[in-house]
Amino acid sequence: MNTLTPEQRFQIVVEWAKNKIAVVPDFHKRILFSDEAHFWLNGYVNKQNCHIWSEANPKVYVETIVTSRKLTVWSALWAGGIIGPYFFKNDEGHNVTVNGDRYRAMITNFFIPEMNNHDVQELWFQQDGATCHTA
Repeated sequence: MNTLTPEQRFQIVVEWAKNKIAVVPDFHKRILFSDEAHFWLNGYVNKQNCHIWSEANPKVYVETIVTSRKLTVWSALWAGGIIGPYFFKNDEGHNVTVNGDRYRAMITNFFIPEMNNHDVQELWFQQDGATCHTA
């Protein structure tokens, strides 16, 4: 699928969704969107992921420490509500980065038990192609 143009990928997704909606009328209510966000503890904001509108000079920059500590938070949204937040921490309670094992543990130990609290017969779980999701 990587050789397809963005327009071709979009068309494939549109056709797939139309087919699902034709078979399952409330399909849109069964999609769960999830993602992680990183919060740097020194106040740094990743401007590739966040857009901040301001009347102040947008060319001003703030230098940050490359190895600053950060907190990674996962959450999911769907028609039934919000699942999370889930904070990625180790057994000692320290913030950790997300890898395949930690992501799998979150799905197993947090997400699935949370979803068991809801009356869900069929659900489509959407996630991006981050390395920890495909490990």
